Amino acid sequence: MLIYLTLLVASYILGSFSSAIIVSKLAHLGDPRSYGSGNPGATNVLRVGGKRLAVIVFLGDTLKGFFPVWITGYISDYSWVISGAGLAAFLGHLYPIFFNFRGGKGVATGLGVLLGFNWFLGILVLAIWLSVFGYKKISSLSALSAAIAAPFLSWWLTSVPAICIVTTIMALLSLWRHRSNITRMLNRQEDRF
Repeated sequence: MLIYLTLLVASYILGSFSSAIIVSKLAHLGDPRSYGSGNPGATNVLRVGGKRLAVIVFLGDTLKGFFPVWITGYISDYSWVISGAGLAAFLGHLYPIFFNFRGGKGVATGLGVLLGFNWFLGILVLAIWLSVFGYKKISSLSALSAAIAAPFLSWWLTSVPAICIVTTIMALLSLWRHRSNITRMLNRQEDRF
């Protein structure tokens, strides 16, 4: 039992390392929560720091979602522990202990968690994001579309209750974190690329 608790805490701590904040500060851009959209994520870093830095942030955030699930899967075959590790990493990204609990929206970290649960699930969710973005050029709409699809795809592809429930929780939290984007989209004020 102690090992499971340790895995959950370690997953949350790993999730709390904000790739956007770390990369932005190393690149002398400052804290991404103080510029652009104010979100510490790859899209905001892309707007201010360019593609190279955004790719680094995206990969960092994706990997911090993937590794807790992957490592926990080697230690335990209990689906609730594995799913809990993914959720803990996701919550660490949204509410990072190292950055006053002011984190990102969880898009890349959530993708990493889904890739850890089931690689095909993660690929399909990413394909939805890319398709919507290719058509509309609105990052938040792409993220919302992927978040809405993810729980249904998880039930279809895995049928593992723990994975499906955690995927649904992550989707709902992602929708909540995008509430200001939803308002801007409804008012036709959301930025396009």
